[in-house]
Amino acid sequence: MMVERALGSVGIWTFAFDRQPARLVRDAAAEIEELGYGALWFGEAFGRDTVGQAWLLLGATEKLVIAAGIANVALRDPMALATAERALGEAFPGRYLLGLGGQRVGGRSVDAGGYTIPSGGKPLALMRGYLDAMDAVPQYGPTPDPPPRRVLAALGPKMLALAAERTWGAHPYHAPVEHTAEARRIIGSDAFLGVEQVVVLDTDRMRARAVAQAHIAGYLDSAPHQVANVRRLGFGDADILGGPSSRLVDAIVAYGDVDTIADRVRGHLDAGADHVCLQVLSTDPAALPLPQWRELAALARPTALGGPAMMSPT
Repeated sequence: MMVERALGSVGIWTFAFDRQPARLVRDAAAEIEELGYGALWFGEAFGRDTVGQAWLLLGATEKLVIAAGIANVALRDPMALATAERALGEAFPGRYLLGLGGQRVGGRSVDAGGYTIPSGGKPLALMRGYLDAMDAVPQYGPTPDPPPRRVLAALGPKMLALAAERTWGAHPYHAPVEHTAEARRIIGSDAFLGVEQVVVLDTDRMRARAVAQAHIAGYLDSAPHQVANVRRLGFGDADILGGPSSRLVDAIVAYGDVDTIADRVRGHLDAGADHVCLQVLSTDPAALPLPQWRELAALARPTALGGPAMMSPT
């Protein structure tokens, strides 16, 4: 796939904007762009909806790729997302990347503080049907040029194969380096592979691991697809039940100084990733991790990691 150098090898992934007022979100996004990151990925949970968040971030930046990582397909009709995707792609050419996935694809209902997100059935059939429905929406407004790119939140072999078949590529979440190598084998050499990497920028190993364990435990308790993925990678009951083991946490989370995190990023790139987006954890999840984003910005320089390939959503 011939692509321009726009997305970059290293980006930022965050849920932190959901708790912040719009003014601070705009300022933070503009600074992330100034720091040299090629892409800014944001999750969707119970804060701003994915479309509103994308408009806010795209409007606050000039060149930065803004990536939904991911838009939860449980929360909107395919027509609503298809038309929003076109509007964002037309208004901000080449800068919007739509990731699709979500709790509904996990195959069971989820209780979100008293609000139930329903199960949508079998994940693979659901996602294939959702993509079919998006593609079938008639085009009435302006046509984006270039067309926006899509990726799938994919961990298992079948979803990874669907990502390569129907979209630009895959966006694995909480995946060790070993998974990156397997994902590249499944999706082939032409598809995009953008990997999320959890990091704790803290040289106090015990404190960093405690933060990481609490984060991973929340996913193992509520996300069966994450449990299935780590089991496929060889982790068993001793690693999963009763809280994540240190072995499992160390495989998913990189913690330490910038050089240590650089080694993990380089590991993903060497295993076949085109792009690694860093999700920073800290002892205060309500705060924007601006100090850490600033310190890690050295990794976004083109030569910082040996000049790996860069991808573009255009």
